[in-house]
Amino acid sequence: MEGTFQFFDHTADMGVRVRAGTMPELFVTAVEGLYKAVGEIAAGRRLEPFALEITGDSSAVILRDALNEILFFLENRRRKVVGWSRVEFSPGGLEAHGSAAIVDDAKSMYDREVKAVTYHELGVRPVDGGFEATFILDI
Repeated sequence: MEGTFQFFDHTADMGVRVRAGTMPELFVTAVEGLYKAVGEIAAGRRLEPFALEITGDSSAVILRDALNEILFFLENRRRKVVGWSRVEFSPGGLEAHGSAAIVDDAKSMYDREVKAVTYHELGVRPVDGGFEATFILDI
């Protein structure tokens, strides 16, 4: 199953539903959805290594914490992850490695400020052909 994401209306916030065949694909697709919620984020050419390690008690909380780290990386370091070399997502944690690039603000089109990924309606569950995650963005 190829990873997909869709937005849904949520009072004063934005909901995101993600589907993918594996948990690593679910994470990668969720990051794509997060970036798309912000807008069209243009990345520069110079790449640097990126690594992320998150541990937790549930896949949903791990996903939320990882997405908040990605959001922090975007907002505070002005970096966008542009490729993944290794993603391992298990019930106890997530380890992801890839490449990041400096955001080219002049070429980017921002649609909204995303403040955080919340715990509200947070969930990850198995579905036919893979997994589905639901999370709410505080905008």
